[in-house]
Amino acid sequence: MSYTISEAARRMGVAPSTLRYYDKEGLLPNLKRKNGQRIFEENDLRMLALLSCLKNTGMPLKQIHRYVDMVQEGDETIPERYALIKEQRRFIMDQMEQLKYYLSELDFKDWYYRTAMKKGTTEGISLEDYERETGNRTPEMDILEKDGK
Repeated sequence: MSYTISEAARRMGVAPSTLRYYDKEGLLPNLKRKNGQRIFEENDLRMLALLSCLKNTGMPLKQIHRYVDMVQEGDETIPERYALIKEQRRFIMDQMEQLKYYLSELDFKDWYYRTAMKKGTTEGISLEDYERETGNRTPEMDILEKDGK
């Protein structure tokens, strides 16, 4: 099945200008044209989904270009492509760990302010209360322990 640029953009959840940009940048090297109009096939949509993933996970455009070039070069680049994907995956896993850390701090602040609103004050609310009531620790507690406090 083939799609116009508007149909492909709608399916991908992006603006047609984004697809034009990807094409102009050479990120869709196999894109066909009919009467000057871009025609998107299923393979193009799969590549767009991957490009979107790589872009949205913070991969620099230069690396995305390199990945597309390697795909064009063929199977001899499979180990390099695999390494690039593994590196990006590792990057995302590190980001997820950082976000979990930040989420735990925000969970504490959520509990803290809900508790303060019930009491009408922030006086007497402690990290130990949080741990006792929720069974959770905060990053702050871990930092204080590292400092020997």
